[in-house]
Amino acid sequence: MRKLLCLLAVTALFVTGCAGAGSLGNGGRTLVVAIVSNAQMKDAISLKGEFEKNNPGINLKFVSLPENEARAKITASTATQGGEFDVVMISNYEAPQWAANGWLENLEPHMKATPGYDEGDFIPSIRESLSYQNQMYAVPFYGESSFVVYRKDLFQQAGLTMPAHPTWDQIADYAAKLDNKQTGVSGICLRGKPGWGESLAPFTTVANTFGAQWFDKDWNAKLTSPEFTKAANFYVNLVRDHGEVGASSAGFTECGTRYAQGNAAMWYDATSMTGTTEDPSTSLVVGKNGYAPAPVDKTQASGWLYTWSLAIPKVAKDKDDAWKFMAWMTDKEYAKKVGETYGWNRVPPGTRKSTYEIPQYKDAAKAYAQPTLDGIANANQQKTMVNPVPYPGIQFVGIPEFQDLGTRVSQQLSAAIAGQTSVADALAQSQKYAETVGKSYQEVAR
Repeated sequence: MRKLLCLLAVTALFVTGCAGAGSLGNGGRTLVVAIVSNAQMKDAISLKGEFEKNNPGINLKFVSLPENEARAKITASTATQGGEFDVVMISNYEAPQWAANGWLENLEPHMKATPGYDEGDFIPSIRESLSYQNQMYAVPFYGESSFVVYRKDLFQQAGLTMPAHPTWDQIADYAAKLDNKQTGVSGICLRGKPGWGESLAPFTTVANTFGAQWFDKDWNAKLTSPEFTKAANFYVNLVRDHGEVGASSAGFTECGTRYAQGNAAMWYDATSMTGTTEDPSTSLVVGKNGYAPAPVDKTQASGWLYTWSLAIPKVAKDKDDAWKFMAWMTDKEYAKKVGETYGWNRVPPGTRKSTYEIPQYKDAAKAYAQPTLDGIANANQQKTMVNPVPYPGIQFVGIPEFQDLGTRVSQQLSAAIAGQTSVADALAQSQKYAETVGKSYQEVAR
């Protein structure tokens, strides 16, 4: 932890150019909100006038950054108690760890003091993932598992049928048959972009279902095990042979754009992709899509569990105003506002049970609502892993060191996808990184 905090202190040097949290804006107080620049978050930024109108005296300033950059700045600021942000967007990876470290405000009193907020409406697994000692320290903006979207028209033309529960071998076979170099349609799109929250998210679910582990129960690193090696070779070969051009630099956003423009037959990624795939203002494939569960090999399920959420750093100066904003962005009415303003396919999914009872949303989301809920319900280690592990998380290893370890391993994976190194060499180097981390936990256990 000392090494991590030293690293964060260095990173914090780059957290510059932001107005300090709690600064005074024109005509009132300005809340500085650090947020990831995904599609649903951009909708929230565009609706900020609604909040400011109903909360005179509070102005919102968003610091919107790409995922990898946002993670670094938010982590550095929160860990070093820099106070740059009043509200931060984090995930179920950070929330329980940061709560245990005393870095976040306990939100239970705020929720209970807010009429109609109804914390019991949150999907249970999402709520639990953001809790520490049965207390919520972050509230979900959207939640997700993972699944496969596929072009029903292309499958029909090729005489293929997507099974109700596909295996990875079947997906690889379909990708080979649907890959069309002449039309520029790749058989599949898979993330290859470095980042522990980028390429490692889908890849680790593949590793899990192949029977791999990052660490065994005694914290021995297992990145060169036969199972991990098989999974890495499978993933790299699939994306190299039948994936998108420039896969080593393609993440969620790039694959989303490619698929929505009709340039991929399948895409395995977050269930929140539907905000892209089913948006008639930007997608050319609306109405042509089918959705299937995350593919498996040896396990019953393989989807991940993830939620982008909002939290208040412990050092934030005005927690009451920060909570007012967070409550607005995560309550039941926000979903209706987005649906009425931008279309029901743009509603943040996977957090509140009540969202799935809105008639307009049920109609718009009929192709993917149940697959999303099923994926979230099945996203636990018992169903997605072959062997027990000593860490929490499915698509991530829930320890502080994983931000650095995961990023290093993802860089090796990306290099293998780009053809700059072999899978064997990439895993050998990754094993060394993981052994260093594993040994630190073994020493604590002694």
